[in-house]
Amino acid sequence: MSTQEAQLTTLVINARSKPSNDLKSVLNKYLYHWPLFLFILIIAVLLATVYIKFAKPTYEIKATILIKDNGKEQDAKQDLTDQIGITTPNNGVENEMEIIKSKNLIGQVVTDLQLWATYKKVEGLFSIDVYNEKPVNLELLNPNGRLSNKQIEIVVKDAKTFFFKSPDGQQQEYQFGKQYTSDFGTWKIEPTATVNQFKGSEIKIILNDPDKATLDYQKLIDASLANKLATSVNLTITDKVPQRGKDILNDLIRNYNLWSSNEKNKEAKSTLQFLDERIASLTGELSESEKGIEGFKSSRGLTDLSSDSKVRLENLQANDANLNDVNIKLNVIDGIERYINANQNTEKAPATLGIVDPALSNSIEKLAQLQLQHDKMAATLPLTNPDFDPINNQIRTAKIAIRENVKNIKEALLTTKRNLQSYNNKFESSVKSMPSEERQYISIKRQQMSKESLYTFLLQKREEVAVKYASTLQNNRVVDQSYANEPKSPVIPAYFMALLCGLCLPAGIIYGRQRVNNKITDVKEITDIVKIPVIAEIPFERTLNSLSINDEDVSAVSEQIRGLRMRLFYLHNERETGRVTLITSSVPNEGKSFVSVNLSSALAFSFRKTIILELDLRKPQISQSFNLSKEHKGITDFLNGKASVAEIIRPSGTVENLRVISCGSLVNNPSELLEKKELKDLISLLREEYDDIIIDSPPVHLVPDATVLSRIADVTLYVIRQGVTEKAELSYINEMVALRQLQHVNIVFNGIDRLKYGYGYRFDNNYYNKAKKGKATSIFSDFKNRF
Repeated sequence: MSTQEAQLTTLVINARSKPSNDLKSVLNKYLYHWPLFLFILIIAVLLATVYIKFAKPTYEIKATILIKDNGKEQDAKQDLTDQIGITTPNNGVENEMEIIKSKNLIGQVVTDLQLWATYKKVEGLFSIDVYNEKPVNLELLNPNGRLSNKQIEIVVKDAKTFFFKSPDGQQQEYQFGKQYTSDFGTWKIEPTATVNQFKGSEIKIILNDPDKATLDYQKLIDASLANKLATSVNLTITDKVPQRGKDILNDLIRNYNLWSSNEKNKEAKSTLQFLDERIASLTGELSESEKGIEGFKSSRGLTDLSSDSKVRLENLQANDANLNDVNIKLNVIDGIERYINANQNTEKAPATLGIVDPALSNSIEKLAQLQLQHDKMAATLPLTNPDFDPINNQIRTAKIAIRENVKNIKEALLTTKRNLQSYNNKFESSVKSMPSEERQYISIKRQQMSKESLYTFLLQKREEVAVKYASTLQNNRVVDQSYANEPKSPVIPAYFMALLCGLCLPAGIIYGRQRVNNKITDVKEITDIVKIPVIAEIPFERTLNSLSINDEDVSAVSEQIRGLRMRLFYLHNERETGRVTLITSSVPNEGKSFVSVNLSSALAFSFRKTIILELDLRKPQISQSFNLSKEHKGITDFLNGKASVAEIIRPSGTVENLRVISCGSLVNNPSELLEKKELKDLISLLREEYDDIIIDSPPVHLVPDATVLSRIADVTLYVIRQGVTEKAELSYINEMVALRQLQHVNIVFNGIDRLKYGYGYRFDNNYYNKAKKGKATSIFSDFKNRF
């Protein structure tokens, strides 16, 4: 046994590894797989190039219209409808923009232009949209079911016939203009003026459900204000066929103007109807009154009345005229009351004919505006939608204000009516004192003049409303007809998407693999589950030589092994000789033999007499690591009584103070052989002769050999390898320690590849004066695994 003291080298304490979520570590973890990024990026660029070659350019089509905003006009001159008592709602530009993009208007455009059908000419593997010069026109006579994902394929034969291609590829000759039936309904195809240019061409007619086409174009069409101070609206749509985009915007503007005119005239038409009904009624009554006067005079031979009778008659007629005016106003008030008391108002707000009250006019105007906004929302949303709650509350508030105003006006009119009736009673009393015939004549004449006055007033108002209705002046005008800008190049978007795909797709693949990875990559994953100290973290080194430590060269791996050698001194309670260290792991390829060979070499380099025992009797690796012959007698021969201790010990051939006991002959019962008393006696003998005894054992989770050898070991080093050992093995280690099947266990975290897994201290071999590797060697090393 050597009595020389071990030479203590400086203990290299690992700098604490940065958290695994450190940005630089995460980037390095992804950049490690650069070949995967490069491969997917090349594929994405190639696909983008093919797309650019065959993709059709996209055009942006624009049009501008100027909308008259009543809310922004400050002209003191009142509109004609205001003069005759018709309220005009405030059509804000924002509301008009919503109307332009409404489903009803765009649906009408889809119907007008038959946008639910797309005509394409087939050319090889590609097809060209022939909207501008479509050879045929499909007419749906009786649609049956949904049209989505339906198509008709025909081959134009001549101007009268075509071949219909069935789904199974067979062709049947049909005639233009005749009706045919398919699974989507009855249809016919009519030729256009350009049909002769497409003889022999295959035309594909792709059908779409009109409602779906409407929703699609509703998303494509954009309406925006030219600027905040103007009332001009820019309409925009993108399309690969510029003429189709122009037609869509032009037809949309036409339908909007038509709708605007209809809405504008609806109120005037309603007022005209009311006036016509009243005038028709008064015409009959006035005719009867005039006939009554004529009959009265002719029957009694009257020609003139006294001046006093005329005065009384004129006073009575003036009072009756005022009373009739009050009655008309009361009728209007009654109409307003019926309107605001109705649960649902489907008609426009009533006119305020003859009532001069700015507060009432403003309230009715506000109510009309809210009702119009409600109707616009009802065109696209169900009435149960919560979006209706605010506007319904505003309508109720407006009705309450109108109801209170109407109540006050009605009370004032009733008071006026009572006063006028009181005056009538006085006039009638004075008339009674007149001769009987004169009194009767005044009564008849009074009725006739009252009706005549009312008839003249209503007739004048009707003519004024008729002028307004007939004018149909447009509030809106087109500033710019639809026009197409220069086509948008697909080059930049295509290559941008290729770059985005080339970066995001491999990053997603790597992230997904990491999420489903069940391997240990971070020391924190060990310490969170296993309450056993991790005494060493050995970096990964790409080399074919399993012996990484020698007395001529130093590296990050060798220095970490030396650090492990120093920690072993404290693990053995500062014991100097006869130390037995067992090295094991869970499964193969975790590096236990690598740690055994290098740790024993490190101990030998520190002038300690060291021997390593190759007790992995199933797959021995130690002899191969030292380039020793496998034919030499070993531990199995000794345990079977076929060799002595002196015969099985041999030099390592690499380190002067290192000896090796190899496996020996392979046997079928290694577990039973290791339980022999002779092994314990051999260890006792070696304790007296050597300073350190290193035992390389088989994986503990596969065979029980390590648990047998743990009985004769002072310290157990359990090797866990980054990216190889599964997380489930940690629970197994806890179980082994709890059952005391392994003694004095400490963990060695082996094979740490910081670039690949993002965890690990950045060891710089330049510090150890090792020749610097070229960057190309580092980048291209392990190329296949970097995918």
